Amino acid sequence: MCRYGEVVYKVHYVCVPCRRSVKHLWDGARHRCPGCREPMVFAGHDFAAPPRRDGSGWAAVGAVLAAGLKYEGFEPCGCGREPQFRPRTAAEVRARRRVAGRVGVPDAEALAARDPLDLLG
Repeated sequence: MCRYGEVVYKVHYVCVPCRRSVKHLWDGARHRCPGCREPMVFAGHDFAAPPRRDGSGWAAVGAVLAAGLKYEGFEPCGCGREPQFRPRTAAEVRARRRVAGRVGVPDAEALAARDPLDLLG
């Protein structure tokens, strides 16, 4: 039975400069930030916003979303759980980008790797 096929779930939209996260129904519309009125970025079903005072956490969120990754823990239809790693701090982002630069791997692949050393071999 498809989890997302039965019920319409709200999804997370993020404004990284304002450090704000809101949930809206998935309707394909461009939702604007309540603070700065700029368009918000779709973050996925399973996004957990860091506290507003956590600059390192929000830097990691900005890097993940800029790389084109989303925070999804379920299969697209919602049937199976396929946990995906996303960095939680700016230090984790730097470590993955440093290794990716040496190996020549795209940012999206590097940021999705649970261990940056897995990219080496």
